[in-house]
Amino acid sequence: MTLQERIMNDMKEALRSGDELRKSTLRMLRSAIGYKEVEVQHPLSDDEVLDVIAKQVKQRQDSIAEYAKGGRQDLVDQERAEMEILMSYLPQQLTREEIEVLARQAIQKLGVTDLKQQGLVMKELMPQVKGRADGKLVNEVVRQLLGG
Repeated sequence: MTLQERIMNDMKEALRSGDELRKSTLRMLRSAIGYKEVEVQHPLSDDEVLDVIAKQVKQRQDSIAEYAKGGRQDLVDQERAEMEILMSYLPQQLTREEIEVLARQAIQKLGVTDLKQQGLVMKELMPQVKGRADGKLVNEVVRQLLGG
């Protein structure tokens, strides 16, 4: 079963059970996937669907930060609930410690010694953690390890 099929089945189940939050979140996700398919003009692979989901999660994280600044706890809670639903479709996220291990390996492999070569490490590391770690966190870990 493809990821899109799983999302559709879960949406149908949410419709049957009356789970409004799950239903609306999955409808938004299906819409985002549809827009991406129109943009690239072909059906999306599971990896491409994961990219769309990750982008939706990132949007929720950004919204949570903005709503928290504005003192809108009701909207923060809504966005968090949607984000949890979306994250259930992503692979298990790496911990900071796991990212550090991978970053150290990449740094050692490339022989990087200073912060000026951070881009090389990121280029090596990002395909390994794709969909399993936030790029901002990976960047932060690499900067820390390189002494930035």
